[in-house]
Order: sequence, then C-alpha cells, then structure tokens
Amino acid sequence: MRTIEWKNGTVIIVDQTKLPKDTVWLQITDYKAMASAIKEMKLRGAPLIGVAAAYGLALAAFHSKAEKREDLMKELETTAETLRKTRPTAVNLFWAIDRVMKKAQETAGAKEDLAEAVVAEAQRMADEDVEVNRQMGKHGAALIEDGDVVLTHCNAGSLATVDYGTALGVIRAAVEEGKNVKVIACETRPRLQGARLTCYELMRDNIPVTLISDTMVGYVMSKGLVDKVVVGADRIVWDAVLNKIGTYNVAVLAFEHGIPFYVAAPTSTMDQSRTSDDAVIEERNPTEVTNIGSERIAPEGVKVLNPAFDITPLEYVDAVITEEGILVPEVRLKPKNGQQKKRD
Repeated sequence: MRTIEWKNGTVIIVDQTKLPKDTVWLQITDYKAMASAIKEMKLRGAPLIGVAAAYGLALAAFHSKAEKREDLMKELETTAETLRKTRPTAVNLFWAIDRVMKKAQETAGAKEDLAEAVVAEAQRMADEDVEVNRQMGKHGAALIEDGDVVLTHCNAGSLATVDYGTALGVIRAAVEEGKNVKVIACETRPRLQGARLTCYELMRDNIPVTLISDTMVGYVMSKGLVDKVVVGADRIVWDAVLNKIGTYNVAVLAFEHGIPFYVAAPTSTMDQSRTSDDAVIEERNPTEVTNIGSERIAPEGVKVLNPAFDITPLEYVDAVITEEGILVPEVRLKPKNGQQKKRD
C-alpha cells in the first residue's frame, strides 16, 4: 500500500504515530500542515520525507491565489524554506526540494503552467520512488541466502518510503524469490520504530520476525543467531552512513562477530560532497527519552541527550545497495591491537 498519495489537491498520508494500534489516514491540504507532519514524524523515513516535501510544494502551487508566475515563484521559495527547516539530517528532503524548484525555474509559461509542472514533478517523484525501491530490492536480494536470519534496525520498509521499502525491500525481494528469510527487529529506542512499524509491516506480510531490545544485539550475534544485517540510511556522506541512532552500535557488533553489514538506500540519499565532519545531527525533544508515550519513566529534572541519528564510518559497511547496483566501499578497517578484520 502507498503511504502517501495525491488526490486532486489533497495529500493523503497514514499517521505513523498511531501505528500499530490504529490506522489513521490524514488529509493534508497546505504546505504548513505538511511541514508539521514531517517535523512531528507523522511520516518519516528519508525517501518518504523527500516525496512529502515535493508534495508540500505541489500543495502550495495547486492552492496558490497568485495571479502572476513571479508571485507564485516567491510563494514556492517561501514554502521551500519552511520545509527545509523540518528535519536537518535526511538529505532526501533537500534533494527533493531542489529538484522541484529546479523544475519550476525551468518551466516557461503562465502561473497555471508552473503550478501544473510542480504537481506533475511531485507525482513523478512518488512513482519513481516505488520503482527505485523495487530495483534496489532486486539487487540486494542477491546478498541474501535461503535460510538467512537478517537483523534490521529502525524501520526502512514501505512506511519509510512511498511503497516497498529499502532495507525491508531487500528482504521482501528475497522472499518473493522463494527464499526462506527470518528477521530480527531491534525495538529502536526512543521512538520504537522497529517495534511499532517494522514488526507491523513484516507481520502484515507474513514474514517471520522476532523483536528484541536494542541492548540484545550483542547477545543474539554472539549466539550465532544473525547471518546478515541490512539497514537503511538517512544520508550517506563520503566517509560514513548517517542513520537512526543505534545503527553504529549494530555495525560495530556485526564487525566484531564477522557478520556482513549492508546499507540499502537510493542514490538520492548520497551526499558525496560532504564528510561526517559536516554532519548535522538532529536533536529531538527530551520527552522522547524520559517518557514512553504519555507515561514518564525518568525522574523530573534529569538531563537528557537525544540525538535522532548516529554516524557509522564506511569502514564498517560491507556494501551499499542502491537502485543502480551494489557498491562496495574502498575503505577497510585498520587492524586493532594486531587483529585483522574478521570478515576478511
């Protein structure tokens, strides 16, 4: 099912903060509501955020009262600036906004022609996302063997994209090829995307899944219960992968146990002009850590650190799976204390 759709000037999204208990569809009719939905994580996942931002621009264009092309362009620039401020880490957000704005700037004609072009570009990007994910899944499925148990972190499935998914798309493609694949899903504190969303998706698709807490990763790996790790990404810079907080822990533990660690992400997530030193890590509300839902679990007044993402050096990544194929980083870990890299 598509997690986001355009219907004659309204964008329909599933409110992911309500899952898995309730499936609530929201109707968004202006760009400010779209910006709020992105910021409040009613929709999330780098590819989906990108398409949502494109649709935010489409909403502004579709409902604009501007009479001249120049006035509509100014409105689009204001909309773009608002959307850029919602989530600083996911590069797809900025990629999508830049792509739609470029299309707008290149479109000749009256205000109506410009609005039509912006809406069409956003819809094109949504359709492309589904095809990109399926191509990515097809490439990644070659890395999954029959009988594998795959560990994943956070949610990189259809709910993080328009449809099909990145990391879960790889798993889905392997299952569609007839391979027997089981999944271990980390809960993903503090927002619990693994527990709430990944388990929801896999159970819906009848793919066997076992939920573990984030602190159990080393244990299950030490017991030989994990064959591969596949995660998504919010931004891939020249030397590292930025993904949901906890990914770095999983990567280091996979390295120590000789388990292949794969990242599945579209090329729109690539940001090769920057390095990890340039990374902007989103810091979110402390209540995400001090509370579970509306229930406070920590003492009042305690200091909280709540980065939404962490940085995994590419040295820990065996391959990056994209729609264009499988990329193998050229970097390799240097021996530590005389020990060679265990996967070599």
